[in-house]
Amino acid sequence: MTHPQTLIALAIALGGLWAPPAFAQGSAAMAMAPAGLYQALGEKPGITRLMDGFVNRVVKDPRIGGHFKDVKPAALKESLTDQICQLSGGPCKYEGADMKSVHADMDIHKGHFNALVEVLQSAMDAEGIPFAQQNRLLALLAPMHRDVITKR
Repeated sequence: MTHPQTLIALAIALGGLWAPPAFAQGSAAMAMAPAGLYQALGEKPGITRLMDGFVNRVVKDPRIGGHFKDVKPAALKESLTDQICQLSGGPCKYEGADMKSVHADMDIHKGHFNALVEVLQSAMDAEGIPFAQQNRLLALLAPMHRDVITKR
């Protein structure tokens, strides 16, 4: 289920702000993780569960699953766990490629991006992550749209 308030918050963030610190490795877009977000997500074990559920959902999603057909789910889960862990203020270090490089040849449009956000919200709901914490994470991820959406 998509929360209308989350979509409003995401729309606001997308309007002015998805190249956060964990994704933009050393970029000027480095933002401070909101205090307590890592803990609110359940620290590394909670983020691992969240990314496990998220990847399991996203690869099966009829709107965007095709974008993941050549991806090894276990590797994606591990990489995303490190990204979200670092982004949320945890001790992990993401060492993968930047989002612009990863998505350059994928023909991703705004509808794909929005579907991914909906799948992430569904995974967060399934993990019992409170609405306010979901918004905090989505606000950090929202600037990534500039690097993920490749087809305008």
